[in-house]
Amino acid sequence: MNDISRRAALMGAAGSFFGANSARAQRSPRIHLRVLGTSDLHMFALDWDYYLNRPDSTVGLNKLASLIKKARSEAGNSLLLDNGDILQGSPMGDFLATVDQFKSNPAHPFFVAMNALAYDAATLGNHEFNFGLPFLDRALKSANFPFVCANVRGVGDKTILPPYVILRRRLVDEDNVAHDVRIGVIGFVPPQIMVWDRFHLEGKVSAQSIVASARQFLPELRAQSDLVIALCHSGIGDGRADINAENVAEQVAAFDEIDAIITGHSHRVFPGPDYAGRPGIDAQKGTLSGKPGIMPGFWGSHLGVIDLILEQANGLWRIANFQVEARPIYRREGATIVSACEPDPQTVAVFASAHAQTQDWVSQPIGELATPLHSYFVWAGHDLPTALINMAQLDYARSLLAGTPLAEMPLLSAAAPFRAGYTPDAYVDIKAGPIAIRDAANLYMFSNTISIVRVNGAVLKDWLEHAARVFQRFDPENAAPQPLLDLRVPTYNFDVIAGLEYEIDISQPARTDLNGRMVADHAHRIVDLRYQGRPIDARQEFLVVTNNYRAGGGGHFPAIDGDNIALNDATANRDALISFIRKSGRLSVTDQSPWRFRKTDTPLRAWFDSAPMAANLVSQFPELQHIGPGRAGYARFEVQIG
Repeated sequence: MNDISRRAALMGAAGSFFGANSARAQRSPRIHLRVLGTSDLHMFALDWDYYLNRPDSTVGLNKLASLIKKARSEAGNSLLLDNGDILQGSPMGDFLATVDQFKSNPAHPFFVAMNALAYDAATLGNHEFNFGLPFLDRALKSANFPFVCANVRGVGDKTILPPYVILRRRLVDEDNVAHDVRIGVIGFVPPQIMVWDRFHLEGKVSAQSIVASARQFLPELRAQSDLVIALCHSGIGDGRADINAENVAEQVAAFDEIDAIITGHSHRVFPGPDYAGRPGIDAQKGTLSGKPGIMPGFWGSHLGVIDLILEQANGLWRIANFQVEARPIYRREGATIVSACEPDPQTVAVFASAHAQTQDWVSQPIGELATPLHSYFVWAGHDLPTALINMAQLDYARSLLAGTPLAEMPLLSAAAPFRAGYTPDAYVDIKAGPIAIRDAANLYMFSNTISIVRVNGAVLKDWLEHAARVFQRFDPENAAPQPLLDLRVPTYNFDVIAGLEYEIDISQPARTDLNGRMVADHAHRIVDLRYQGRPIDARQEFLVVTNNYRAGGGGHFPAIDGDNIALNDATANRDALISFIRKSGRLSVTDQSPWRFRKTDTPLRAWFDSAPMAANLVSQFPELQHIGPGRAGYARFEVQIG
């Protein structure tokens, strides 16, 4: 629908609702307000892939900026809001935070670009805390628009940012009459930041439940506002009423004081089919608990658009009608990516210096690979990238523990495949030969730091059981190909623990759900779990080197909750990886996965999607075959189990 017909439909529907046959002079004032929302931009400033050193038309604030400007031009009144996770996520973000540190870029360029786009307000995402509070405080000084966050508090129980802001805007109605409208904007972030970034935050701030904080602040905000919009950096949950949960957007939307909501964090798109059929959610119309809401993808993939028709009655403004959409910057036609917009030149110019510096940084050589590394067939047990990460973590931990009492304990390493199909383009593919920092960033894309936990054999088994829930349950009696993966489970939660040997029995149900709750205590997917060839004793103690996110409780792994941390180190896992590659000379990584699927009496046929490029390599793996196209942009492969 073009904007003229769209606006006419909105106005017409509102007019019908309030009596279209009334004389214009007697009709209550009506305003068309367009609310534009972005979320989870993750420092994807430009349409550029630093890992593969090539353009990427599926990402970038520079492309999103074109959509923003176009959407603004279509509406007389508009607001532009961001829902958090800005500062971390791409190599440019890592360069600015860990290498540059405001030396050559005294103003954070991402906020400079947002200033130029005239953002009205924003909230924090959980990844804003990844580089520590001093960096966050310094970066926020570059923003010329207000940031709000209602549920993170510092010393004296005061929020570290204002819990909300009231934007006073002069909006023009359909008869070209101006009105002063007070728009309240409140922000929230998952309280789990205290787990995920415990190293940076413990003893400095505290985080409260999103729902409890909404209950505290919304009445006073509503009393001062004509319209209230929630910036909720939280996903759409599973419908459970746990107020401390990570994903509670639909619970926030249910508050009477809320008029509209922008969600995020889950890196999905709403309205859209991902949330179809859930109670209280209209995935086609775009409502949560009856309120208009958007989740605008990730890395700049979509612009959220909420068109509101406000009508004034008895001195109060109310929403008479609305429409919601998520506008993409590209679409896929099979394996072809078709851009929906061109990069905005002004935004490109803002990032010119930081882009060049980032390219120089990621191009620095660090070593040489004797063997190629790719993540195309992780789900069939071929995962050299994760094997290399575990090799590096073990090497670093041994030097860290040397000379301490802990050095005598059995040492293991846990890592997960990060780039293993998040999008059809998000895979590791590093050729044999010289390797640079960009390749290390491709292997380890998160800004985690080294942690070592102390656990027993029983906890290790539970750890692996929760990781194995990435696989669907298989029916051994079904000879037809069955889907291998539960796509709701992020790839970064499929931990592989090096130093062990174990099998995964996918004929068994998963023991835990996505939130780590026991759902099948009789089930055991992890079988024949061994250390140095011997079955593990449930009481035997081990040290496991991992990252601060997992050690602090990230991912809802049973009994991994921050209380069993033996050692925290400020060194980034990626830096440990870079150091290991540098000192290894010509590095060879062998395909020795610690896990394999348990063989079945009759062969099982499973399918999973991977990158189209994987079809060129499948002949190297006799149990795999390419069977055709998969989901949009993917290719489909079959693996025989048993």
